[in-house]
Amino acid sequence: MNTERTPSSVDARLQQVFDAPLGELYATALHPESSPALGRALELRSFLALAEEQVARVRDRVHETMAPDRDMGELSAEDLRMDALWLDTALDARDGYRAAIDDLLRTMPAPLQPSRPVRTAQSALTTTLPPAVVPAPPGAGTAPTRRP
Repeated sequence: MNTERTPSSVDARLQQVFDAPLGELYATALHPESSPALGRALELRSFLALAEEQVARVRDRVHETMAPDRDMGELSAEDLRMDALWLDTALDARDGYRAAIDDLLRTMPAPLQPSRPVRTAQSALTTTLPPAVVPAPPGAGTAPTRRP
């Protein structure tokens, strides 16, 4: 069973949170630089899809067994008890995966904002050297000496 293609009850929410269709999310999760939260969310989503498929199978089997046109002689209380146990287990798993996804989406770090170029106010300083016309006389730039 390919759980990527099996629908789940959280698909719309995952698409909304990660802002992409499921197919793109699974493709993105394959890249090493993808968000760890995305990988975990998709893994939980796959488990959830499988649990929901199990719930549906048991439900359909019970409905078929209990169909009004079925022969009552074919009913088995033991089979129905086993289906009830299986359904209970599948529902517990489904609820656990949904809770785990809710926790993950609630606590995951905010997605990184796309980087924008940062503008800094830099003044352009230009300097020009004075023309070297005449060499400085000896002692130029020294402090005059004081006389007592």
